[in-house]
Amino acid sequence: MRKLLNSQPENDQAAAGRIPLVRARNLGVYYEGSRDRRDDFKSHIHNIVKGEHKSDGIWALNDVSFTAYPGDVLGVIGSNGAGKTTLCRLIAGLLRPNRGTMEVKGSVSALLSLGTGFDKELTGNENIYLNGMMLGFSKQKVREMLPLIQEFSGLGPFLDRPLKHYSSGMKARLGFSIASVIDAEILVIDEVLARGDMEFKERAVKRVWELVSGAKMVLVVTHETDFVEENCNQAIWLEKGEIKASGQAGEVVKAYEEFAAGAAGPKRKKKLSALKSTNAGAGKQKAIEAKNIGIKFKFEGRPFWALKDLNFSIYDREIIGIIGPNGAGKSTLCRTLCGIYRQDTGELNINGTIAALLSFGTGFNPQLSGHDNIYLNGMMLGIPKRLIREVEGKIVEFSELDDYIDMPVKHYSKGMRSRLGFSIASMLQPDIFIIDEALSAGDIAFQEKAANRMQDMLEEAKAVLIVTHSMKIVKKICTRALLINKGSLVYDGDPKEAVKLYKKMVRDMK
Repeated sequence: MRKLLNSQPENDQAAAGRIPLVRARNLGVYYEGSRDRRDDFKSHIHNIVKGEHKSDGIWALNDVSFTAYPGDVLGVIGSNGAGKTTLCRLIAGLLRPNRGTMEVKGSVSALLSLGTGFDKELTGNENIYLNGMMLGFSKQKVREMLPLIQEFSGLGPFLDRPLKHYSSGMKARLGFSIASVIDAEILVIDEVLARGDMEFKERAVKRVWELVSGAKMVLVVTHETDFVEENCNQAIWLEKGEIKASGQAGEVVKAYEEFAAGAAGPKRKKKLSALKSTNAGAGKQKAIEAKNIGIKFKFEGRPFWALKDLNFSIYDREIIGIIGPNGAGKSTLCRTLCGIYRQDTGELNINGTIAALLSFGTGFNPQLSGHDNIYLNGMMLGIPKRLIREVEGKIVEFSELDDYIDMPVKHYSKGMRSRLGFSIASMLQPDIFIIDEALSAGDIAFQEKAANRMQDMLEEAKAVLIVTHSMKIVKKICTRALLINKGSLVYDGDPKEAVKLYKKMVRDMK
């Protein structure tokens, strides 16, 4: 194992007057298998569908030790299922270790998943009050913090609209704004920033450094290794519940990326920069045709056009990147294409079956095991049980969740849910595959694997639409890109040109 966190010995740190905010010693967290616990009784429904699976428990964290100090921006990286989310829950006080100790000195503000503690029927402003009071603040104190949270979120008039109309990026903005404005010594962020657009990420980074300059500490779980190198002064690499390396961020990232590249052998490098480009050129058959599509929401009797006059056609053998700022209408478009929303104006023609991965764990029952949820999701998509059984082995193999597949999904991290959801949807061979940001929680190895799978799907004359804030993915694997802003289609064409135009749009917003 590499040098433990902090380049100075702990006694030197103490002599310098730096008192640890977080100290973990020999931490171990054990999750029982899905068949061994009474509180997972619901998972026995799997017997009705496909018979019994046995599973021993697993150590989500095993002998983990580290120390973090005021002024640290600590990046936590590692593969899906490495134990990163479990570590966050320990620091936030949501879990107790089975062995070892976790000492946390100071208050903690944690943003562990999108929409946690939010009520989708309430407005953004109402949810600010709800979250603030859940964290123990008086209504008066929340009222004092309200202008800062409103301004930082950049959500403007959306704060007066119900959360059920928010995209995942907008929820990420609101959640980060609440968590970072609250006066706490430790801020814990688990993957949420991956959902923010370019402009918001820049402001979030600035806010992180404002916090640590005031003798506070920030812990960020992310799969964006560039973010860790550029913005974290310390890092931990977790793998299968154990610390593989810790210390200076650049050195830890290098060790992790070398491991990820070597894990698959010389034929596959696990970095997005190594992805093969998709061969350009659409097929002849239209998969989707949108003519003057408009979606109108009403709030307190006033209309709001989430989409307006969208015109485009998508053909087979295309991978379409959908990009734009938070609140642009990207998620609304995905939900409209899936039939969740019905357009108020225009005409929409869909030629073929659609499988969609719209958010982490959509359609999952947290009490059921991964095996159970494969059948649950497949049948929700209208796939006969017989056909699900035929591809079940491929789904488990592709997800690489063999060790966890018999465990309740409530023990899964967001990345693990993302892996399972993508594996289910892509292996069921739809004519049109829609992904709304769900891959942002996948580790660097799985993102490449998923990208290759999307490219392979084109060999079967499938169309793929992917909403993402990763411009690297758009430029590398998309054959075309749609840039959307304020509900309107700004650009439809070459992915690299779309990214250039989007970056210029962000610069002009400053």
